[in-house]
Formats: sequence, C-alpha cells, structure tokens
Amino acid sequence: MTAQPLKIGFIGLGIMGTPMAGHLLQAGHQLFVYTRSALPEAIANGPATKCLSARAVAESSDIIITMVPDTPDVADALFGESGVALGLSAGKVVVDMSSISPVETKQFAKRIEALGCDYLDAPVSGGDVGAKNATLSIMVGGKAEVFERVKPVFELMGKNITLVGGSGDGQTCKVANQIVVALTINAVAEGLLFAAKAGADPSKVRQALMGGLATSRILDILGDRMIKRTFDPGFRIALHQKDLNLALGAAKSLGLALPATSQAQQLFSACISHGGAAWDHSGMVRALEKLSNFEIGQQAD
Repeated sequence: MTAQPLKIGFIGLGIMGTPMAGHLLQAGHQLFVYTRSALPEAIANGPATKCLSARAVAESSDIIITMVPDTPDVADALFGESGVALGLSAGKVVVDMSSISPVETKQFAKRIEALGCDYLDAPVSGGDVGAKNATLSIMVGGKAEVFERVKPVFELMGKNITLVGGSGDGQTCKVANQIVVALTINAVAEGLLFAAKAGADPSKVRQALMGGLATSRILDILGDRMIKRTFDPGFRIALHQKDLNLALGAAKSLGLALPATSQAQQLFSACISHGGAAWDHSGMVRALEKLSNFEIGQQAD
C-alpha cells in the first residue's frame, strides 16, 4: 500500500492497459476503470471501481489515463458523448498513453488545458512483456511540473521514463520508436530467414547473435517468436501499421524520405492481406517467407 493512495482513472483495458492498470492497483491506488469491451478477469475480480462511462471515470479521479488504439479512439474517449472532458474539474490531469498523431495530440492538450486541467502525452514502448513486468519505456510530452507530479505513477508501470519536451513531443518520440522497431523486426526476420534457408539452425544463430553487436530486444523477444511460430498478440500488426502511417504522413509534410519505413509498411500490408491484422508484429516474417517460398523451421533443400 502506498503512503498516499491516489484516485486514478484508467480508460482502455486491452493487452497493454490491463497489466498497466494492475500495477496501479497493486501499489494501493484507488482505481476507476472503463473499457468498451468486457472487463478483463484480472480487473473485474479486483478492487477497481467499474464505471459506466469515461465521464464517470473523470468525475471520480484526479489523474485520468487513456490507453486506447488510435487517434479517433482518444478523441472519442476525451470529447465524445459521455467523454472525459464532461467530467473534468479544474486541477485534474489527463494522461494519454496511447500511440496517436502528434498533431492531434497538441490540439487535445489545448482543449483540456482550456478546461483548467493539465495534459500529458505519454506513449509507451516495450510491448506486452514490458507492460506485464512494469519495464515500459515511457516518452512524455508536456509541462515539466505536471510531469513531476505524475512521475511516481509512471514509475509503477515503467523504468525508462523521459520528459522529451512539450505537448506532442512524446508522441513524436513514439513515432520514431515505431520506425526503429519496424525496421529492426524486418532485419531480424531477414537474418533468421537467411540463416534457416542456408541450412543453419535459426535458434543457434539467434543465440550467437545475442552476444554480438546485432543483439536487441527485438532479436531476443520477437526473434524467439518467429522461430517458435507464436504470432498471437502481442502488439498487433494492424496497430504497428497505424503507427507507420503516422510516420509516413508526417514525413510527407516534412519533406522527408523514409524508404525503409515504406518497405516495412508494405510488408505489414502483405501480412494483413493474408489475414494477419491481429498477428503479433513479429509476424512480419511471414510476408518475407511468402516472398521466398520458405519458412523458418522448414528443412532447407
């Protein structure tokens, strides 16, 4: 039990949100929750107060966290019918931990601040493993004094917590993160596929690579999933594709060329065309396997 329990709202209890909310409960905070789908068993059977709307969450909480899939979902949670904005009173803090548009985030922040409240964008990286282990990287945009106020809450869910800059900068950082992650998934998939087709044991190759410069969490966690063929989410391909859409849209407006990001996006699109929208993003390897007519784990000719 924490010395001073806080009243925290949590909206969005999916693969990431459920364990994140669970850590807040374990720390002794009073939690008010709302999600569109059925409450996960881990939350439904716990001490959290179940609310009937996002507005009710905001009315009961001092800090309100949203963790939903996309920009329109955040807009609806905050400003839709029975949304958070209708339940706010001066001095409360809204924290969006979803991965959404940096441009829209800046507008959301202005609208919340106009109500006498504060706003932080705080997207996360680390996947379902990081969410479960409370080791997420949290990239924050907003005012420094508000960040310091909320930081103890972030520390219950993550380890690498950085105030990147002002409103929207957390989301910009997350877009950059998703570019790096997607390209690394592509590299790991191609490396393991090459090794397997050449007749080497991909498990042993991965083990060897983990000790050198090629090591990464992607090679460690997602490389293992590629070899074991465990593509259940995880972080869904459709969501990573959404993040790369944000990257490519922003790159166009900035006059940037991101050719490797475009290639990764096409590989995700190929996966979705084969029914893989809900695969873990390590499933990108399946698109490469289709192109090569060879699967990791298959016996080389």
